[in-house]
Amino acid sequence: MSYLFKPTNYKPKLNLQQTELGITKIKEFFQSNLSAELRLRRVTAPLFVLRGTGINDDLNGTERAVNFPIKDMGDARAEVVHSLAKWKRLTLADYGIENGYGIYTDMNAIRADEELGNLHSLYVDQWDWELVMTAEERNIGFLKSIVNSIYATFLRTEYLVSESFPEIKPCLPAQITFIHSEELRQLYPTMTAKERETEFTKKHKAVFVIGIGGPLGDGEKHDGRAPDYDDWTTVAENGLAGLNGDILFWNPVLELAFEVSSMGIRVDKIALLRQLEMEGKLDRLNMYFHKRLAEGTLPLSIGGGIGQSRLCMFFLRKAHIGEIQASIWPEQMYHDCKALNITLI
Repeated sequence: MSYLFKPTNYKPKLNLQQTELGITKIKEFFQSNLSAELRLRRVTAPLFVLRGTGINDDLNGTERAVNFPIKDMGDARAEVVHSLAKWKRLTLADYGIENGYGIYTDMNAIRADEELGNLHSLYVDQWDWELVMTAEERNIGFLKSIVNSIYATFLRTEYLVSESFPEIKPCLPAQITFIHSEELRQLYPTMTAKERETEFTKKHKAVFVIGIGGPLGDGEKHDGRAPDYDDWTTVAENGLAGLNGDILFWNPVLELAFEVSSMGIRVDKIALLRQLEMEGKLDRLNMYFHKRLAEGTLPLSIGGGIGQSRLCMFFLRKAHIGEIQASIWPEQMYHDCKALNITLI
């Protein structure tokens, strides 16, 4: 079901030509700075992978992958990627990337089951990145240090945008605030997970919510996460589990918590087995990716995805992701957006 949030008295700060220029500036600047900050080299990524290999990311475990038969391979089916969480780790191994270095890529995907609206499109574009790490670095301190490095890149990008377009004023704080999802639940026990994010992010403006995927104190999950890439069960801090999380900004146009990145320390063999068992997915151990991880032929890593259109939408103060990227929208959404001064590309 599609949903359109209708901001009051919305007026774009940039026209179409300025917007296209802004998109170019942000994408070129951000990826080069992220590469330098985390020591990442750019690699070419696939648009699709073979079904049944376990390489595709199954997100929350319910989304259907777009797929098609390959004529020259006996109609074996390929799937358009949801993201490259597992593919990147295979690539780190196959490229022989050393500890402390990593890769990033332009990831393009189609997610047919997205609920279309201001923040979600059928088309997904991310900077997917992955960094080789040591066993000693599998801790919350290292996770936070990487988040801080990425946040520094966000701040530099925001400054570039404000210098290029003076009508757009910076709004991010100097530091990002960390909170565990269980601490967030205890802080706002009567709220839903999204309501908690909204309340906390409104106050702190830039937030990293730790520990997404496992059950909280009330037995409910803050949000879903696949069991075979992020580690959301290792006890990391204050008796709380989770070595992953989401970066959220307070969006001043839509006045809501705005996710720009999902990331985390990846599962080792122990966490993989534990999480697959918890989710009833032990059959995945027969798949190519999972076999290689269990055999110890994949490096330990940390990685994530950063939404390209999402980031441009935030920095250029747009009300709808369709002002940044070309996609398909319900006819009623086109009509409603036009009435709200929202020009969908």
